[in-house]
Amino acid sequence: MRRIATIGVYGFTVDGFLERLAEGGVGLLLDLRQRRGVRGPEYSWANSVRLQNTLAAAGIGYRHVRELAPTTELRHLQYREDDRQGVGKRNRVALATEYAERYTHEILDPFDLAALAADLPNDSTTALFCVECDPEACHRALVAERLHTEHGLPVMHLYPH
Repeated sequence: MRRIATIGVYGFTVDGFLERLAEGGVGLLLDLRQRRGVRGPEYSWANSVRLQNTLAAAGIGYRHVRELAPTTELRHLQYREDDRQGVGKRNRVALATEYAERYTHEILDPFDLAALAADLPNDSTTALFCVECDPEACHRALVAERLHTEHGLPVMHLYPH
C-alpha cells in the first residue's frame, strides 16, 4: 500500500534524519524544494548533492519534484508575512493564508497529482521533503493533504526526536 510521510530539515542531524526515515519505512524521498540548499553549516548535509549521496548509501531513492516547489514570488510572500509576525522561517508554525491559497491555486491544482500518486512505490513510504520542521508551516503539508483526501493515501509526519 502506498503511504506518505512528510519531513523537514530543521531540527535534524543527518543521523537523526536517516533514523526517522528508517523508522517511517521510507524508500523514496521527493524533494519539493525550489532551491535545494540550506544555509548554515549544521544543515549542509541537506544540500542536494550531499543529500542524494547520503540517501543512496542508505538505500533510499530520491526525486526532485520542482513542479511542486513554491515560486520565488510565493516564497517572498511568505517571508513578508513572517516578518510581519516577527517569526523566522526556522520557527514558523503556520503558513500565511494568502500563500496557502495561491500555492494551491497556482501550483497544486494544475499539477497532475494522480500521475505522481500512481508512480509511488507500493512497498514503502514516500517522504515529501522540504526544510521547515513543522509540516503546517510548509507547502509539503498541502501536498500531503491533497494526496490523502483525493487519493486515499495515509499520511504521517516525521519530526526530530
